[in-house]
Amino acid sequence: MASKRILKETESLATDSPPGIKAELFFGNDRHFKIHMQGPDCTPYEGGVYILELFLPEQYPMDPPKVRFLTSIYHPNIDKIGRICLDILKDKWSPALQIRTVLLSIQALLSAPEPDDPLDATVANHFKTDRQGAEKLAREWNQMFAVCNKMD
Repeated sequence: MASKRILKETESLATDSPPGIKAELFFGNDRHFKIHMQGPDCTPYEGGVYILELFLPEQYPMDPPKVRFLTSIYHPNIDKIGRICLDILKDKWSPALQIRTVLLSIQALLSAPEPDDPLDATVANHFKTDRQGAEKLAREWNQMFAVCNKMD
């Protein structure tokens, strides 16, 4: 049953990807994906394309997918090794959720950082105490690490 669901979700991503998101198989493995995600407009991440790795564990959909950023990003809910603090990737996961929902939620997190629920306390503190300065630094990181990436 899980394999059938994975196939259906994968086909859906290939034929009807959410705007600004592209998923492709990583190393030909049907549980391992390379994701290209455009930074949302009107955010410090605008104009950047972020590369993420998404892996579906054996227990998927009972367990959430494992997702991490491969592109460096200055964000309070994403740490230096790319791990993401997002409730649906942990305790709020439900088998009713799909890969598409996860990717859209990550993209939404780029639009609305949550410094009160951080993964990187230093970055979160910067966002809380000097939002303008933190967003300036996030834009600089975007230029350094994500603008050179392409969606294709």
